[in-house]
Amino acid sequence: MRLFRMLSLNGIPRSRARDLIRAGRVTGENGPLTDGNAQIDGPAFLDGEKLRGEEEVHLMMNKPGGLLTATRDERGQGTVMELLPERLRRMGLGPVGRLDKDATGLLILTTDGQLAHRLISPRWEEDKVYLAETENVPGEEAAERFRAGIELSDFTAKPALLEVLEDRGESALCRVTVREGKFHQVKRMLSSVGCPVITLKRVSVAGLVLDEGLESGQWRYLTDEEADALYKRVQMR
Repeated sequence: MRLFRMLSLNGIPRSRARDLIRAGRVTGENGPLTDGNAQIDGPAFLDGEKLRGEEEVHLMMNKPGGLLTATRDERGQGTVMELLPERLRRMGLGPVGRLDKDATGLLILTTDGQLAHRLISPRWEEDKVYLAETENVPGEEAAERFRAGIELSDFTAKPALLEVLEDRGESALCRVTVREGKFHQVKRMLSSVGCPVITLKRVSVAGLVLDEGLESGQWRYLTDEEADALYKRVQMR
């Protein structure tokens, strides 16, 4: 891949790329790279940060509360994209599915629209796992209703799992596993069994688990193994 092409994939236009190359800020394993038209066979770095060489880019983020899961908001509310550097925002990354504004946890962002579509499509029924702190403690009757599929005002949720991890007397920490992601779904399901949500955190999507090393608001690239596993889950590889 030519160096200009690699920089373009990282959201850096050619005019800016020339300046960075001239300034010696783009380097390879053996020092500065000086020719934007040169073929790059190994890794390249911008200010010491490794540039992505593949066509598609995939990230995981530990979403904080207070931000919308969207690429932009016409009303001017903050979005998760503000947590990314400008060069990544320019690459066409978009969030996979949604997390409510006050919800936290695992958010996948990708430039591959087909992968994103399959990960959220009901056809593929990929598990989404949440930790929910609730008012009251759900009992076995609530868990059975989840397993049967809860009827809500506008749709009937698919069968889901509800597990109590900690009984705190007047509240509980629960694990909820669903295979769809409709608007406020987990909150609505828990509220329907008399256990309104206090906090909600997503910890896993399609087998990908939130990196415990990521602080709130931090992100990282998916490893090749993580990305490959997602593609295999939705039969794209």
